[in-house]
Amino acid sequence: MKIERIPGTGWLALLGGGEFSFGETLAADRAWVELTPPGPIGFIPAASDSADYGKHFSTYMEDAFQREVEIIPIYRSRDARRGKNSERIAAVSAVYLGGGVGDHLLEALAQSPAAEALAEKVRSGGVVVAIAAAAQAAGCVIRSIFGGKPLAGLGLLPHAALESNFDPGHDRRLRQLLRQPGVEVAVGIPASGALLIGAEGKGRTVGPVFAISEENADFAVIDGEIG
Repeated sequence: MKIERIPGTGWLALLGGGEFSFGETLAADRAWVELTPPGPIGFIPAASDSADYGKHFSTYMEDAFQREVEIIPIYRSRDARRGKNSERIAAVSAVYLGGGVGDHLLEALAQSPAAEALAEKVRSGGVVVAIAAAAQAAGCVIRSIFGGKPLAGLGLLPHAALESNFDPGHDRRLRQLLRQPGVEVAVGIPASGALLIGAEGKGRTVGPVFAISEENADFAVIDGEIG
């Protein structure tokens, strides 16, 4: 089953969730770090609105992978409109969108110069990583935590909707996402797992990833190399 990403030579890494401080994302993080060119990794805290998150992530990346992290201070929409932050996104080798609340991430980033800089990062050979709610926001539509209303996502996967921390035994919400206009495939990524998509749809998973293109169909299980 094809999961279409925006064109480009870079990578999009979508992580299902988990606590990096407990080693739960180590395998998924190792997979995208191996694809990342030398240089700092940018961290965007918009989904969580927490300064401490970035500090803890920086320590983890240094200890686990000897990689430097630069905090890109996007918390609100005005931050995403600042040219300096778009320049920071362009300058780092990878950008990591931290978890939290998808609504908050979209309020800060949607239709902003920073969002365009993220898309350009994928197009031009860099790496964009998103975990948990941020991974959900990478699709074309996301379910709001406020009443479940649909919101337009960042569109890095222009025809897909995602559910993170996915449990295939509780799949109703993921199946319902196929009812939203423009959604051709719904993807469930379990905690500690990941979906990494490169150029021309080639990539791999960390652990099994689940996908459906019809609401009442059986899941396709993607496990390993894709494309």
